[in-house]
Amino acid sequence: MTDLVLTIAHHLLVFSLAAILAAELAMIRPGLSGAGLKRVGVLDLHYGAIATAVLAVGFARVYWGAKGPEAFLGNWAFWSKIAAFAVVGLLSAPPTLRILQWRKRARSEPDFALSVADVAAVRPFMLAEVAVFALIPIFAAMMVRGFGQ
Repeated sequence: MTDLVLTIAHHLLVFSLAAILAAELAMIRPGLSGAGLKRVGVLDLHYGAIATAVLAVGFARVYWGAKGPEAFLGNWAFWSKIAAFAVVGLLSAPPTLRILQWRKRARSEPDFALSVADVAAVRPFMLAEVAVFALIPIFAAMMVRGFGQ
């Protein structure tokens, strides 16, 4: 039963992470200001919290799941999945820092709105996040099918 609960939680968290990334991509556009910037900031805060939960639940699955750590720790597909997740995390840092800067600026300058240049500064990182994020379920599917052992 523990394995089932951990697996369900892990999948729901990963899907939530993908949804937040998609929402941020859709929301960050020229002209975004005020309350919209605040919403993006709250979303980004949730993105970080959910990413942390994904790691915690994922490693709980490794150690307390039905297969046990020996099924994962020697598997290159598992480590590739972890590496992809780490790269997504690194790619998310520049947009997060920019969002924090924008929110601070919006508090001090009520008329502040994102420019084309502001969006262009973070969009490549976010698109790269999406591309690398897509590798995670690929590696997961490989693991389930016995690849990487």
